[in-house]
Amino acid sequence: MITLSGFTLSNYYNKVKMVLIEKGIPFVEERCAMGGDKTEEMLMCSPLGKVPYIRTEHGSLCESEVIVEYLEALHPQPPLMPADIWGQAKVRELVTFVELHLELVVRELYPEAFFGGKVSDGNKARIEKLLARNIAAFQRLAKFGPYLAGPDFGLADCAAYVSLPLVALGTKVIYGDDMLQAAGIDWKSYIKLIEQRPSAQKVTADRKADQAASVAARAAAAAN
Repeated sequence: MITLSGFTLSNYYNKVKMVLIEKGIPFVEERCAMGGDKTEEMLMCSPLGKVPYIRTEHGSLCESEVIVEYLEALHPQPPLMPADIWGQAKVRELVTFVELHLELVVRELYPEAFFGGKVSDGNKARIEKLLARNIAAFQRLAKFGPYLAGPDFGLADCAAYVSLPLVALGTKVIYGDDMLQAAGIDWKSYIKLIEQRPSAQKVTADRKADQAASVAARAAAAAN
């Protein structure tokens, strides 16, 4: 039995969770608290103290893309990667653009966009310029036909479903404009398509339930 460790507010955790559900792989979830000191046990599984990571009968594995490609190799049915090597490489290319060139760039805005912090005006300007370039590059690769890599749902869609909304919302909050939509990417229709899948419905419902529980807990603590 695979143990998935992390928390449902992590888009990378939810990417792995979607793949596990899509493939019908039995797993259990182990919730890790956000922030705080990392235990030695956790660092043995994920040396940088990041989530998600999985524990298996063979040992532990970290980094979400490494995990999902391991799951694809371990349980090739139903396939979430093309059968041909070129098609597989193009999927990896799309995942890299979604995660490295879009979401991880926008992540620098999260402290102000979502957590009440502050990002300097200089960094905002730098990130906006970089995102404009990266979004244009992403447009040249993404097919949306109807899925990110073409006619078949796959690993690229698991990555995009959990990350593209963060790119859109983060830029909307900071710049007053959804930079994906402004560039002509109809990401909302794409997300609605993915939301028809039980795996997407499950990860979204669990995330919303945990968010609601967290808000309630903070409210209760403030009232005491």
